[in-house]
Amino acid sequence: MSLKYTCLKCGVCCYEIESSIEGYKKRIPLFPEEADRLIKLAEEKKIVFKIIEDLVFPDILNKKIIVLTWKILMDNPEKCCPFYIPNKGCSIHEEKPLACKAFPLALERVDSFNIELSLDPLCKFVLTKYDQLKIADMDKLKDIFETEFPHAEQLYKKNKKLVLKIRRLEYENKIKIAREITITDLNKALNEWERIEIKVK
Repeated sequence: MSLKYTCLKCGVCCYEIESSIEGYKKRIPLFPEEADRLIKLAEEKKIVFKIIEDLVFPDILNKKIIVLTWKILMDNPEKCCPFYIPNKGCSIHEEKPLACKAFPLALERVDSFNIELSLDPLCKFVLTKYDQLKIADMDKLKDIFETEFPHAEQLYKKNKKLVLKIRRLEYENKIKIAREITITDLNKALNEWERIEIKVK
């Protein structure tokens, strides 16, 4: 019988989990349009839902903070995504963010010719099937995670489009991203400058 990924609904991917890396916490990134959609869903379901900036760049030309992604703030007593229901799983399965649909996969470019597929080591399916997964090649992993892999590809491509859009805007002299900035100046910008979102399809 061929191995197929099955979500165990353990909620590991939905909880704030401390890492051994100082200052790092698990994040659920949201593209701006996803953030807008989840805010609306939370209002409809009467769920307390908060987001904070995730990936941002200071635009020193226009004195604005460019927001590429937001992240779900998991500051409820359970320290988890407010849309997660214990023992049942995600309550917005069809509407959940791309990062969640791709879990436990992530695609990363290694060099100009190679892309690496990584598996989240906290996922219980990955942990229980690790011996089989570690010897699987890319084609086999695509088959095991046949639903999740296309979402991981989409997530990778969207992040790449965002980077290219930033570079194009810089090339056109419409923005200027600070390559070197002190913590003091960055904090001042974060506190004082207006936010502007960058979106791609």
